[in-house]
Amino acid sequence: MSTGSATVTPTPSHAERSPAARIGHVLFRNRGWLPVPFLAIPLLVPGEQALRTWVIGLAMVAIGELIRLAGVAAAGTVTRRRSREVQRLVDYGAFAWCRNPLYVGNYLVWMGFTVISGVLWFLPVATVLFAIEYYYIVRYEEGVLETIFGDTYLTYKAETPRWFPSPPKSGASGTHAWGEAIWSERSTVLQYIALIAAFLLKDRYFTS
Repeated sequence: MSTGSATVTPTPSHAERSPAARIGHVLFRNRGWLPVPFLAIPLLVPGEQALRTWVIGLAMVAIGELIRLAGVAAAGTVTRRRSREVQRLVDYGAFAWCRNPLYVGNYLVWMGFTVISGVLWFLPVATVLFAIEYYYIVRYEEGVLETIFGDTYLTYKAETPRWFPSPPKSGASGTHAWGEAIWSERSTVLQYIALIAAFLLKDRYFTS
């Protein structure tokens, strides 16, 4: 969700009150542990790790994190909190290319670790799980943004793809807090390092 910081919360829009948005609200509140299935299978199921899986997987993780970093730099670190208090619709930077760059980055990261694991049969399964989970989360977030920004958000929504990036149609601009974003992402990068170590241990001691 693209955010900025806020004051008054208006009456929830019809989109925010829809059944899909209500499901998404529950998933959004519990999103901290939702990546577990994307990691448990690759970590616990035997897979054939090789140089090619490591190179491709690490490249996907790096690209995914760069997309996340660009999103956080544009939207601010409020994107890491469970807050609906926003003042400005972020429609520039990574958010001018697609409406959910953080989730696109997440997808590439988790699929990258699946490739590293060598459990390649799990890729389509993980993609389906990811699509279902984020379909509902995004429906909730879009409902919130429609509540807060109304027609301004609907115009942005009509011009900007939800998932697959395309060149921006407008020249919206804004500031990027790169230093703050890098600092904010430090814990995420540490998680990546821990996962890389776990997959190295799996490859050495648990793969026949």
